[in-house]
Order: sequence, then structure tokens, then C-alpha cells
Amino acid sequence: MKSLAAALVFSIALPAAAMAADFPADRIVAMASGDWNKDGMADLAVIATPGDDSGDDNGLYVYLAKPEENRLTLALSLPNSVWGNLTMYGQEPEVAALANGSFTLTTKNDSVGRDRWRQSLTVAYRNFDFIVAGYTYSAYDTLNPDGGGECDLNVLTGKGKSSGRPVAGQAQFVLLKDWQDEIARSICGLDN
Repeated sequence: MKSLAAALVFSIALPAAAMAADFPADRIVAMASGDWNKDGMADLAVIATPGDDSGDDNGLYVYLAKPEENRLTLALSLPNSVWGNLTMYGQEPEVAALANGSFTLTTKNDSVGRDRWRQSLTVAYRNFDFIVAGYTYSAYDTLNPDGGGECDLNVLTGKGKSSGRPVAGQAQFVLLKDWQDEIARSICGLDN
């Protein structure tokens, strides 16, 4: 009977310990809370470092509230997906909640070299998954006043502005996990 009780305790404790190890609490770079799935409960988006010397980029982890269980559950895990550097000022990734229940994921280089840029993705929860609803990009060259550009694009309609001029492309429904910057950059006419 004791071995059965020990086995039960071990089988319950092991998954709980493994799940706790998956949560990158000690590696959090930025986080935001909002109601992503519009169920009236606070959800969470977290940017976390990879936690090792692998050279990987930061990861994005999005949690949805499970009110019946009094906890958050992982809804999206995108390790090695968010560029940024915590040791260099002006390269820290950001995440921010928006009033409409979406959030922005921002990467930037505001401090190093002559090419400075800032890129934000507006992420929305649709059809039980996270999609890229908007793309905003601005860049400038510290040595060339005519260098750089900007773009603000509604990915869902394919319409926006690039360097002050209207642009239009194909309306797209792109899951965040499938996002490639080239999708918006090609519509905006931005150089890679």
C-alpha cells in the first residue's frame, strides 16, 4: 500500500514540477496583462530570455485565464522568436496591452550603429489563435537624413501608409506563429 501511495505522489508531483520548470519566471524581460480572448478574465503575455548561452533570441509566451481552474494556461509558446538584447540600452523588446484586448510586440534598435529602427506587431486573438492584425515600422539613418522610412499597415485589410503615401496589398489572416516580416515589408516597399 505504501508503494502505491508513493507512486501516486510521485506521478502527481512530477508533472507539476515539469510544468513549473517550463515557466520562465526567472527570465522575464517584459510582460503585459489584458483580456486577449475577451472572456472577462485577465490573460498574460510574457517575453523571456532563452536562459542559456545558446545565442537564441527571446521567446514569447501567451497565457489565457482558466477561471474554472483558477490559473493561467499556456496558449502560445514561441521560443527564439523575439529579437532583442537586455545588455544593450535601446534594444530591449517590449510588450504592451491595448484597450481593445490586443497587445503590441515591439522590437527596436534605438542605440547602436547608424541604422535605427522600431517595429511593432499588433497581435489579436481570433478564431482561438493569435494573429498579426497590424504592422508598424519606422527607421532612420543617423548619417543620412534621407535614409530610412516608415510604414503603418493593417494586415487584415492590406491597407496602410508607407512614408506618407497610401499602400495596398492583399488582405491577410496570418497566425503569429507563421508571421514573417517580409509579408508587411513587401506591401510597404521597405528594403530588407
